[in-house]
Amino acid sequence: MTTPFETLVLFGATGDLAQRMLFPSLYNLDCDGLLPGGFRIIGSARSALERDAFRAQVLDSLKPLELFAEDRAARFLERVDYCRVSADKPSDFGALAKMVLPKDGGVAFYLSTPPSLFAPAVAGLEAAGLTGPNTRIAMEKPIGHDLPSSREVNAAVGHAFAEDRVFRVDHYLGKETVQNLLVLRFGNTMFEPLWNASHVEHVQITVAETVGLEGRTSYYDGVGALSDMVQNHLLQLLALVAMEPPASYTATAVRDEKVKVLRSLRPLDAASAATHSVKGQYGSGAIDGQPVRGYADELGAASNTETFVAVKAHLDNWRWQGVPFYLRTGKRMPQRHSEILIQFRPVPHSIFHPRVCGLQPNTLIIRLQPHEGIRLQAMTKEPGLDRDGIALKEVGLDVSLAAEFAKQRRRIAYERLLLDLLEGDTTLFVRNDEIEAAWSWIDSIHKAWATAGVTAKPYTAGTWGPSAAIGMIERDGASWHD
Repeated sequence: MTTPFETLVLFGATGDLAQRMLFPSLYNLDCDGLLPGGFRIIGSARSALERDAFRAQVLDSLKPLELFAEDRAARFLERVDYCRVSADKPSDFGALAKMVLPKDGGVAFYLSTPPSLFAPAVAGLEAAGLTGPNTRIAMEKPIGHDLPSSREVNAAVGHAFAEDRVFRVDHYLGKETVQNLLVLRFGNTMFEPLWNASHVEHVQITVAETVGLEGRTSYYDGVGALSDMVQNHLLQLLALVAMEPPASYTATAVRDEKVKVLRSLRPLDAASAATHSVKGQYGSGAIDGQPVRGYADELGAASNTETFVAVKAHLDNWRWQGVPFYLRTGKRMPQRHSEILIQFRPVPHSIFHPRVCGLQPNTLIIRLQPHEGIRLQAMTKEPGLDRDGIALKEVGLDVSLAAEFAKQRRRIAYERLLLDLLEGDTTLFVRNDEIEAAWSWIDSIHKAWATAGVTAKPYTAGTWGPSAAIGMIERDGASWHD
C-alpha cells in the first residue's frame, strides 16, 4: 500500500456534489482513521468566503451522517481550509500555490466543476507550478460532449499530468455491487463457464430515475440521456458484464479488458436507428402520487432532447456474437431502480413435457440500487403427490447484501473512490481510451438519429417510457424486467 497523499484541493467545493457526497465521504474516512494525520482539504470556488464561513457550510453537510458527532466534526474541520479561485482566471492560482506548496507530501486535485472548466483549471495549475510528478488530478464526468471534444480534454489534461496520475470519476464504479460483479464472475466457478453466447439469451441494463431536471436545465437540455447516462454509467456496467477475465485485479489488466468490449460495440446507422433505439421525453404525470410537470414545461420551451433512451446493442466479438444487450435509462420513471439482468437460454429439451408446462429459463438479477443484492431465478418442484404431473414453480435464490452485512455500515461510493485517489489506485477510474471508445459509439447513435430524423417520443411521467421501447424488446420475444 502506497503512502496516501496528504493534501486534497477540491475545486467546486461549494457545489452540490461536494456538499452532498465529497465532504461526507471524507468525513467518514476520517472517522475510520483512513486519512493521514496531517491531511489537509483545501476547498476552492468562485465565492469570496472566509475560512470559518466555509467550514460552517461543510459542517451543515455532515450533520445528517450516521457517524456525526460534534467532537469528530470539530477535529475534521481543523483539516479544512479555503482559497478563492476562479478556474478560468490564471491569476487566481498564485494564492492557491502559496497554500499548497509549503506542505510536504503529494497533492491531489479534484475538479467538481463544469466540464468546460477542466482545461482552464489544468492550465492554471500548470502555470502555478502545481502539476509536478507528486500531484494527481480527478475529474467528474462528462469528459467532453463527443469524441473530438473528449480528445481535446484528454490532450489538455495529458499535457500536464501523465495518464497514471489522471483519475476520471464514474461514481457507479465505486458501488459495492458493481465491484461485486467482478467477484461474482471471476470468484465463482459456476458462472463464468455459462457467461457467453451459448448460454446467455440476452442482457438488460436499466438505470431508472424518478427525478426530472432538478435545476439542471442549462446543462441537460441539448445533452440528453444518451450522453448524460449511457456514455458513462451504462457503458461501464456493460463493459464489466461483457469483459474477458483479466489476468489480475490491477488497473491496467482490468481496464485493458473493458476497452476491448467498448471497441467491439457495433455502431448504429440510419437503417438501424428506428429498430435498435428509442428516444423519449416525459410529459406531465405523477410520481409517488404527486403531480409533476412535463420536461417542456420545466424547460419553458419545446425541445427534442431525450430524457429516456433505450438501445439494443451488439458486441461483435467471439464471446457475445448474436446476444443483444438492451440498455435503458430515463427520468421521471415510476421508481429509482438500477439493475443488470442476465437472461439464460431455456433448457434444450424439457423432460417434463407434455405433462407439465411453465418451465422458465434461469435469470440472474444483480440489483445496484436502491437495495443492493443478487437474485438467481431457478425452477423447483412444488410440494405434492403429483398425480396429474409435476408442478413447477420459479423461485428466487436471494442474496441481500444489506441483510448479509447488516452490521457493516454501507459506504458512500465516493469513499472508495476518494481513498483510491489518495492512494494512487486507478482500477476503478476510467482511462482515456475507454472514454474515447465510448464516445465513438455514442456519436454513431447521435449521427444515426440525425440522419434518420428520429424524434423524442412522449411518455407520461411515472411510467416506464414510450411504448416503442416495449415494442423494441418484445419484437425479440423478450420483455423488460420492471
